[in-house]
Amino acid sequence: MTTTHATVDLDRLRDRARELRRTLLQMIAEAGSGHPGGSLSAADIVAALYFHELRHDPRRPDWPDRDRFILSKGHAVPVLYAALAECGYFDRNLLHTLRRLGSPLQGHPSVRDLPAVEASTGSLGQGLSIGVGEALAGRLDRRDYRVFVMLGDGECDEGQVWEAAMSAAHYGLSNLVAIVDANGFQLDGATGEIMDLGRLEEKWAAFGWDAVTIDGHDMAQVVQALAVPRPDWSGASAPGRPASARRPRAIIARTVKGKGVSFMENNNEFHGRAPTAEELARALAELDEGGAAR
Repeated sequence: MTTTHATVDLDRLRDRARELRRTLLQMIAEAGSGHPGGSLSAADIVAALYFHELRHDPRRPDWPDRDRFILSKGHAVPVLYAALAECGYFDRNLLHTLRRLGSPLQGHPSVRDLPAVEASTGSLGQGLSIGVGEALAGRLDRRDYRVFVMLGDGECDEGQVWEAAMSAAHYGLSNLVAIVDANGFQLDGATGEIMDLGRLEEKWAAFGWDAVTIDGHDMAQVVQALAVPRPDWSGASAPGRPASARRPRAIIARTVKGKGVSFMENNNEFHGRAPTAEELARALAELDEGGAAR
């Protein structure tokens, strides 16, 4: 299966996102550990990427012309595993092995263990630097793939993020997209209390990016923001052309941590705690009710 840009079916993408939420919660509950809050907040964006925007082929995870997706906030990997399994990158039975010793589905993405993963991440702040390297390689090789990197807003505390942001603008990487899953929380509490990042859109713009803020759960806005043109290195985005035509894009996606499950939403207790069996049943029921009500 090769996924390419096609007519947008927003309801189908919303259904996909709900299924990702169901799957990741079941995985984490079965494992007894994991990060449900940040996985749930990212589900709509990941669904839009894998089931609409990305050019990829599950039969060829190393296809040179594939679009790249790097999950810099690696602790939210259950949502990525759920999407990869749904696309057919691996047997869904593997989802039952999350975080087990010897499983390819480790608690953070590992290229060594799962080829469908684009980069090993988890040490926060490093994913965007990897994305800059991938995007530079695409430009040097004159390939038209794009590189999408998802960061957490708490992760933007890391200085390396801003070094990478400067590099991307300096090199005119119009094939690079940073998506900030801005759910307002990090491990120890609210991001605004731990390290207030101020106006993120203006900050990314000041670093030379084409920055936009969206509702990260409004599928129409998500799809529109992710629709970044493929680079034409012989044309307007070629090196040597005005920087205004060669800017990378930053999407500040305002999201809700624990989105879709009432008792998890904005409840930082679920940053890194698995739901109990009772909580899982309640969460799945709420997700089912939400889908039926739409």
